Amino acid sequence: MKPETVVGWHRAGFRLYWRWRSRTRGGRPKITDEIRVLIHRMAEENAGWGAPKIHGELLKLGFAVSERTVARYLRRIRRRGDPGKKWLAFLNNHREVIVAFDFFSVPTVTFQSLYCFFVIEHARRRILHFNLTRYPSVEWVLQQTSELIRQ
Repeated sequence: MKPETVVGWHRAGFRLYWRWRSRTRGGRPKITDEIRVLIHRMAEENAGWGAPKIHGELLKLGFAVSERTVARYLRRIRRRGDPGKKWLAFLNNHREVIVAFDFFSVPTVTFQSLYCFFVIEHARRRILHFNLTRYPSVEWVLQQTSELIRQ
């Protein structure tokens, strides 16, 4: 027996094994390329849509595909849109209830530092509270927040 013969038997055995391992086992049929392209297009054109919305639209168009399948293909797509636009939409939708806190230091003419606690309301761009101190402490910051809440 030649070594090439044994190697050929091994190759044939591996081919049979992997053909057997890759056989279809029933289950849900694979989706077509047309549906994949449609999912990708809907996701790109409608940045706010998730799997439930795209699944509903595909059902309206007559495509029988599960929501889980749509979600699986959405994960593969590099998503979507400009994150700055999403953040801007969030700010516009919640502007009335957003306030900004800032705590910063200010150098004086005599080279000392003053510490400022500053709160502004986004809706009207109105200053809600501010105060200065030379020696900030946890108690001082808590006092400022309690004064802000009492207003």
